Amino acid sequence: MASAAAAVNHLLSRTAGTFPGQRASVLLMTRALCGCTLNSRKMTSHRKTDHLERTANNFRQEVLSQATVCGIVVESDTVKRLRLAVRNKDFNFKAGQWVDFFVPGVPKVGGFSICSTPGLLKREGVLELAVKYSKHPPAHWVHTECTLDSEVALRVGGDFYFDPVPSEPEVELLLVAGGVGINPLYAILLHVADLHRLRASQGWGYKPGAVQLCYCAKNTQELLFKNTIIGVAQEFPGKIACDLYVTQQDTEIGEELGPYITEGRISEEVLEKHISHNSLCYICGPPPMIESISGQLEHLGVSKERILFEKWW
Repeated sequence: MASAAAAVNHLLSRTAGTFPGQRASVLLMTRALCGCTLNSRKMTSHRKTDHLERTANNFRQEVLSQATVCGIVVESDTVKRLRLAVRNKDFNFKAGQWVDFFVPGVPKVGGFSICSTPGLLKREGVLELAVKYSKHPPAHWVHTECTLDSEVALRVGGDFYFDPVPSEPEVELLLVAGGVGINPLYAILLHVADLHRLRASQGWGYKPGAVQLCYCAKNTQELLFKNTIIGVAQEFPGKIACDLYVTQQDTEIGEELGPYITEGRISEEVLEKHISHNSLCYICGPPPMIESISGQLEHLGVSKERILFEKWW
């Protein structure tokens, strides 16, 4: 434990200059849209830039927490999901945010979107990250060296989230995901489900509007969390809906998935069916997909202020 903490502190001292003279409270830029407080980040993507460089102007909490890997699930041939027990009781996040991911002995800092909810952290003291394989050192470590009881450190950041308060009016959400870009949108989807359950059990809390998820991946094997997504849609019919798309399916689609799967890409015609004057649109995925979807939404009359996206890899 002590050696892990020392390694993280050393890495932090090397990266301290990445955020020149700006406190987290200054970096947080909020705006109210139809009563909901949320944020977007719109920036040019450069695959070879470092996570800390790409996100230098984004909000970051000052809280750094040690965490222990307490679960590892193989989600697909290319994605592993980690469950992390967080020790710092002051650690918190909003649905859609990411973490700086510090690994002792790994000189690079990772940046991974959280794919679980604030409610899970509150109930069980854990959060989850779904990490796609790559040669980037932190992701490579997750896939080749990480084991149960491995020690890491986490720091929350990001201006892309959904965090309404009970007094705010309901708003409809359109969530559009491509590939592993599902992570923050999955967290938002599950957070909305938590809000519905809270109202049902306690009779108070924020009343969510309708949520539509459109999620595209190469094939059904790469559609992460598909069973849970479908389960949530079945639990809240008329409130949460999902449409799943595959672009390179080479096997037969099973009967249980068939009603939810469309072969092809998310089209402008599909988007038009799911937007209204009250829609807020969240997009996360590869940069070309984000540019295409946001352009189509603008063409359909959605204002830029209501199109929020995460674009940084």
